[in-house]
Amino acid sequence: MTHDERVTAAAVAEAAPARPRARLIDVAIAAGVSPKTVSRVINDEAGVLPVTRDKVLQTVRDLGFVPDRSARELKRRAADTIGILIDAISDPFFAAFVSVVEELAIAEGLSVIFASTGYDAARETAQLDRLTGHRLAGLVVAPVSVPAAVLAGLRNRCPVVTVDRVRSGIDAVVIDDFGAAAEATAALLAHGHRRIAFMGEDVPYPTVSDRLAGYRSALEAAGVAFDPSLVITHERFREGEAAEASPLLERADAPTALLCATSLAAIATVRAIRARGLRMPALISFGDFTLAEVLEPGITYVDHDPRLLGAAAFHRLRHLALYPDDAPSRTVVRTRLVPRGSGEIAPALPLDPIGATR
Repeated sequence: MTHDERVTAAAVAEAAPARPRARLIDVAIAAGVSPKTVSRVINDEAGVLPVTRDKVLQTVRDLGFVPDRSARELKRRAADTIGILIDAISDPFFAAFVSVVEELAIAEGLSVIFASTGYDAARETAQLDRLTGHRLAGLVVAPVSVPAAVLAGLRNRCPVVTVDRVRSGIDAVVIDDFGAAAEATAALLAHGHRRIAFMGEDVPYPTVSDRLAGYRSALEAAGVAFDPSLVITHERFREGEAAEASPLLERADAPTALLCATSLAAIATVRAIRARGLRMPALISFGDFTLAEVLEPGITYVDHDPRLLGAAAFHRLRHLALYPDDAPSRTVVRTRLVPRGSGEIAPALPLDPIGATR
C-alpha cells in the first residue's frame, strides 16, 4: 500500500460512524429479560436470580452499556412520594388510615399526597390523573368505580394497592366484612334481641352489601326471620340526614337493637336518638369514631383498625417496590368486637324461649 493509500484508508476509518451507544432496552432484548430486570441488576437491587443477574451483567459488558447516572439519580430523587386516593378525609376511618401511612412514609424519607373521590366516579378519574401526574413511589386506592384494567396500567409505573375493596389482579388490603357483621349481629342475638335493624349506606361498592349479607346470615343461623323494613339505607349519612333513624325507632314495633354498617351511620343515628330524646337501643357501630367511648353508654364497635390496614398497605407497597413481579396478593386484616356498653344493652322487655315478648 502506497503512502497515499494509507492516508486515504486512515481518513476513511476516522470518518466511519461511531457505534451507537447501547440502551437499556438493547441490553434487555439481547439478554432475553425485561427492562425492569435489567434496571434491578444495574441498580444492584434484590429479587433477581443469580443466573439471570450474571447473564445481564455479561450482556452489559458485551454491549458496552453505560448507565445514565444522572437520569437514575433524578428518578430516585423524584420517586419519593406515596399517593393515596380515599373516599373522604372527613371519614374517621380514612383520616386514621392516611395518618399511619404518612407516619411510616416519613420514617423512610418519603412524602405523602392524598386526594378524595367524594364517592363520585368522575371525580375519582380526575383525582387519579392528578395523583399520577407525580412520579410516585407507590399508590394506595380505595376504588369507587375505577376498573381493574386502569389500575393494572398504573401498576406498570409504580406499585399499586387497593384498600377496603378489591380489583382483580391488583394487590389488596381488606377485612372480612361479611364475617365481622355476622359476628356483631350474633352478639346482639346472644343478648336476647330479635328485632335488630341494619343502618347502612347505598354505596357503589360491595363493602356495605357484604355487611348486610353477614347480618342476614346471622339472623338465619339463629332462626330469626329477615324483616326488610328493618333495613335502612341512605345515599350518604351526613350531619343534615341524622333523622333517618327517628321514624324507625318511633314505631310501635321499633327494633331493640341496631347494627350501624359504618361509623358515619352510627354518628348520625346516635345524633338522632339524642335529638329526639329516644331511649337508647342496643347499638354496635362498624368502626370507631371520636368521643364514642365517652358517650353514655360508650359505643360498642367492630374494630377494623385503620392503623393496621394502613400499615399493611404501606408495607405491601414497599415490598412491591423491591419485587415488582410478585403475583398480586390479598391481605385480610383481622377484626374484633370491642364492648363498651351500648352493644350489651338488653331488650326493653324480657323474651320467652321462642323470642316473643311477654
